[in-house]
Amino acid sequence: MEILTKRYIEFDRTGFDDKELIEIYRKLLLPRLVEEKMLIYLRQGKISKWFSGWGQEGISVGCAYAMNEDEYILPMHRNLGVFTTRNIPLPRLFAQFQGKMSGYTKGRDRSFHFGTQEHKLVGMISHLGPQLGIADGIALASKLRKEQKSTLVFTGDGGASEGDFHESVNVASVWDLPVIFAIENNAWGLSTPSVEQFRCKQFIDKGIGYGMKAVQVDGNNVLAVIKAVREINSEIRKDPKPFILELMTFRMRGHEEASGTKYYPEGLQDEKAKFDPIDNYTLYLKELGVLSDELEKTIKDQHKEYIQESFQTALAEPEIIPDLKSEIDDIYAPHNYSIQSALGDMSEKRFIDAIQDSLRQSMEKYQDLIIMGQDIAEYGGAFKVTEGFVELFGKERVRNTPICESAILGAGLGLSISGMKAVVEMQFADFVSCGFNQIVNNLAKIHWRWGQNADVVVRMPTGAGTAAGPFHSQSNEAWFTHTPGLKVVYPSNPFDAKGLLNSSIEDPNPVIFFEHKYLYRSVRGDIPNDYYTLEIGKSSIEKTGNDLSVITYGMGVHWAKNYAANNSDISMEIIDLKTLLPLDLETVFNSIRKTGKAIVLHEDCLTGGIGGEIVAQITEICFEYLDAPVKRVASLDTPIPFNSSLEDQFLPVNRFSKAVSELMTY
Repeated sequence: MEILTKRYIEFDRTGFDDKELIEIYRKLLLPRLVEEKMLIYLRQGKISKWFSGWGQEGISVGCAYAMNEDEYILPMHRNLGVFTTRNIPLPRLFAQFQGKMSGYTKGRDRSFHFGTQEHKLVGMISHLGPQLGIADGIALASKLRKEQKSTLVFTGDGGASEGDFHESVNVASVWDLPVIFAIENNAWGLSTPSVEQFRCKQFIDKGIGYGMKAVQVDGNNVLAVIKAVREINSEIRKDPKPFILELMTFRMRGHEEASGTKYYPEGLQDEKAKFDPIDNYTLYLKELGVLSDELEKTIKDQHKEYIQESFQTALAEPEIIPDLKSEIDDIYAPHNYSIQSALGDMSEKRFIDAIQDSLRQSMEKYQDLIIMGQDIAEYGGAFKVTEGFVELFGKERVRNTPICESAILGAGLGLSISGMKAVVEMQFADFVSCGFNQIVNNLAKIHWRWGQNADVVVRMPTGAGTAAGPFHSQSNEAWFTHTPGLKVVYPSNPFDAKGLLNSSIEDPNPVIFFEHKYLYRSVRGDIPNDYYTLEIGKSSIEKTGNDLSVITYGMGVHWAKNYAANNSDISMEIIDLKTLLPLDLETVFNSIRKTGKAIVLHEDCLTGGIGGEIVAQITEICFEYLDAPVKRVASLDTPIPFNSSLEDQFLPVNRFSKAVSELMTY
């Protein structure tokens, strides 16, 4: 692309002295020169992929330059200028591009899919919307701490079509969060033009619908971008509230280099090249007499030398030698359980009371713990678990949310990034599907990817027995037991419920905590009044026996115990798993080595349920000890029905009795 000889952008230097104008030039030029080098290395096969921000540097550099260094920015894959302006060391950045160990993700993820607390950057994942909710959480933490800080998060005109955009902007508006939603309007989403993405004229028109201010600026004019961000920040640092900042620009190269630009109308790129942010700014500085040809060459040479040396440093780094222990160890943030014993006075309490006890005592223990969910404040939640909490802890810490699971789960992660804790209540476990992406791709993978923990507990009222039908009763724990990085806890009694929920909140890792709705008010037990914890990942033997091992959890424990009580002639050993990820299989194996027979019982559907994994493990490890085939007993492979008779047929209780009889006579 030719360098311009005529200027097409009008700049206003008001408020910028000569020294700052040159500093901005240095920062604006660096990502362009890095990209020039990366495009060469891409053709040489030294990097594998490149997402170009060519022609959009004014946005990345301008926004990052205008933010304070201790304020978080959440960039996307076209924001190289954010990373360079935040002074990320180029050797490490290039190692990231090459998949080397010194890169921010240790070779586990690519390009800008990383974050760094040192530079207050939170990188994206390939799903374009989730970072918007994370920004809400970071901004919420800042507001609660009265830090007078701003948070800036990027999205594109294409990414703004996702539901995460609406959810996150709406939450920010309702909660008056100090966050800037920077929308890079470059007119194309890969090959799809804006006219096929949205019908509004411009994104600032959305501001009135969300009840927030919206500003549009020429994204190619770096000085205009800096001024706009500075002006917004001067306002929201004093009076926290969100802004939409629409940055008009054009994507000169393909969505990524392999996709090309053949879909662009002929001549469009040549016309848009006239508004190149670097060429125009360079001409402007020369017109002012601030930048000479000699100084321009000096700055370019300095940048090129730094780029070349940095890339060679990264290139010289040896290839990664896979280390199995490291890959496994990094799945979870380190956490040394310090079990607090259950001492002191005991009281008989229901399952729901135990959950409430845990939440209340954890809120007292951790002043930075925030509880969020639909109708959980004055109303107390759909099951009244948090009833009275507003009076105890206030609405800043017990937060009603709009109906938007994805943004709130993202906000929980944002709170964690800011060093706080979050408990997010799904009104029903069924509704978690609306926030599935945040859990399985953000919460679960973030520590393994770049060492950031996700200190979030997701409470999941689950299960059948209340004739609530297919969208309020399903057992969906297997959705999450397949996802490395999560912990999945499923207690069956009040004692375990309180102790395990306390431990889940203490744990810096993401925990999906299942609470069976039928057990809330139907099961009682003596539990300590004081705070105590139980170790996650440990099962227990609820009843000892010699004839048959029943491996189960949740409601299944009560089905098995009820059967055993009515069939005392069978010496049944009942194992309550308590935690489904990670699984305590050693207790299971030891039981089977004793009994020689096993049934895995769960309320979830048969196919794809966790029972299949447990049976496979038993068969692999304990085959020589088995005196009969291992049986799975589970619910039907249908959605769970509403009618109580149909629900009874769906559930595995009757089939469990038959399976026991078959095994005992095998």
